[in-house]
Amino acid sequence: MPDIHPTAVIHAGAELAEDCVIGPYSIIGPRVTIGRRSRIGPHVVIEGHTTLGEGNVVYQFASIGAAPQDLKYKGEDSVLIIGNQNIIREYVTLQPGTVAGGMKTVIGDHNLFMAGSHVGHDGVIGDMNIFANFCGMAGHVVIGNKVTIGGMAGVHQFVRIGDLAFIAAGAMVGKDIPPYCMAQGDRATLVGLNQVGLQRNGFSAEQIMRLRRIYRAIFLSRQRLSEGLAGAAELVADFEPGLALIRFLSDPSSRGITLARRKVKEEADD
Repeated sequence: MPDIHPTAVIHAGAELAEDCVIGPYSIIGPRVTIGRRSRIGPHVVIEGHTTLGEGNVVYQFASIGAAPQDLKYKGEDSVLIIGNQNIIREYVTLQPGTVAGGMKTVIGDHNLFMAGSHVGHDGVIGDMNIFANFCGMAGHVVIGNKVTIGGMAGVHQFVRIGDLAFIAAGAMVGKDIPPYCMAQGDRATLVGLNQVGLQRNGFSAEQIMRLRRIYRAIFLSRQRLSEGLAGAAELVADFEPGLALIRFLSDPSSRGITLARRKVKEEADD
């Protein structure tokens, strides 16, 4: 049987794996599913139509699955789906979808949500991301994999952030951030590649140099984005990271693409 503290409130209908742990004074709603090896700390509220996969750890005072902070929401039966082995720290808020966004919020695996971070309605979050303290994702935000969002950063509705991007602390992100890039400021601009993140994830010096040349061709050529993409085509060839960057920039965007800060000096090629 699950290890449930006697002060916890578990509503009828909740589905708890036999080896999950529910801490003191936590409340688990009637349509909640919690997978194996998950640990729910004290004073946690999990409600709504919410599913947590296996091996998740939720710390005290987190609020998971509460109604979206959207005035258009009228109680529709939307869902929140959380994958496996996520760490959800104190005061984190994760919310389900709405009619306007497909009725679900989806969070992948191995993410770290630090204290006070927020994912709004209809978000799509990939794997192995880090959300630092008190950063906020508005509704309909799409985050790739291995992205870092700095403390107190804010991401506007409908923004996309590509794989291995790095958002500096306090940044206000109003447009899409391409993969592998760093962004900072209000309103955020690109300031180069996320070189440290690339190195930590196994990119070789040659691959990083090639990405830097592609970045320069696209963002520092003083051309329109479409012209920069055309100019970078021959640099991409069969280089998959470059192709991924081009695909991201070529996909339709409701917010537009964040561009580079012109005064930033890129490092020399050699």
